[in-house]
Parts: sequence; C-alpha cells; structure tokens
Amino acid sequence: MEILLATFTTLFSVVNPFGAMPVFLTLTEDETPSQRGQIGLRACLYMVGVLSVSFFAGQYVLNFFGINIHHLRIAGGILLMRSAFDLLTPGGNRAKVSDATLEESMHKEDISFTPLAMPMLSGPGSMAVCIGLFTKKLTYLDMGLIFFGFVLVAFAAYIILMSSLRLTRFLGRPGMAALARIMGFLTLAIGVNFMATAIKALFQE
Repeated sequence: MEILLATFTTLFSVVNPFGAMPVFLTLTEDETPSQRGQIGLRACLYMVGVLSVSFFAGQYVLNFFGINIHHLRIAGGILLMRSAFDLLTPGGNRAKVSDATLEESMHKEDISFTPLAMPMLSGPGSMAVCIGLFTKKLTYLDMGLIFFGFVLVAFAAYIILMSSLRLTRFLGRPGMAALARIMGFLTLAIGVNFMATAIKALFQE
C-alpha cells in the first residue's frame, strides 16, 4: 500500500489535472456533456498508456542511449522544479500548451490524445517520474501496484475534468491561483527529492 500511495501522490501532483481544466473547457465548449465525457475518458486512457510505456520501457530506452538512471532523475528533478516555479509565480496556472497549439487544436476532430493526454496530463515531468520509479528490486506485485496507481491518477483526473465547470465556478480565479501554488509547492518538493536522491546515489557509487 505504501508503493500505491507514493505512486498516486507523486504522480497526481506532477500531472496536476487542475491545470488542464481551462484548456479542457475551452476545447470542449461546443460539445455536449456526453461528448465531453467521451473525450475526457479517452484522454485519461491515453494518459495511462503513456505513463505505462514510460514506466515499463523507459529503462530500456535509457540503456540504449547509455544514460544512467540517476542522471535522468537529476534532469527530471530540474524539470519538475522549473514547472513548480512556473506554478508558484503569479499567473502560474496557465496552460502547458502555446496559444498556437491551442488554436490548432480547436480545429481537430479528436483532442483527447493531443493536447489533452500529451502534454497536458502526461508531459515530460510525469514521464520522467514514471521512468524513475522503475528499479530492478521491484517485484511483479510492486509493478502491478504502481500500474494501479497510474489508473487511480487517471480516474481522479477524469473526475476533475468532468467537474471542471463546477470547480471553476466554485473556486473562481483566486481559488484556482491558490490551488496552482499548492500543486507547485508539492511538485517542487518532489523535484528536490528526485535530485537529492540521485546525487546521493552517485556519490555512494
């Protein structure tokens, strides 16, 4: 249960589905509630697929390019800290996609994979976290629990996306800004932990 809880809490902070709400509402404003639900469900299923591939195949990709896992964790920590500082600054709950990408996405038939699943829900930071979770000491039960953690994060993201209109109205702009700072602080702590753990392991080696 500790592995499951650690996977869920770490990934949920990095995925930050609250940050995807404005983009989701903008891109689905002309859709019916059922169509909006289908888009959100597909996006979350895609997210589980991306995270799972990163977790199970990421180590092999690193070995192919000769990249040490500790180096990846340091790079991932820097990336998470940068994202966290963006969230901690005023206006930090802005979208992870550019205006040009957002404009292009409004003319796409299916937005569930891009930009919703990637990069909004499963971006470089969450993929780096998933790769960093894999170690040779993991048992099949541990890997199953981690995968179940991915599913729980996707389920929570789906609930948040489906409730995005109500949450936006309830929280308002000040509430969304405060929520972004909370998620940013948690992401910053995760990034620091990634870097500290990797640096300690390198020195021990």
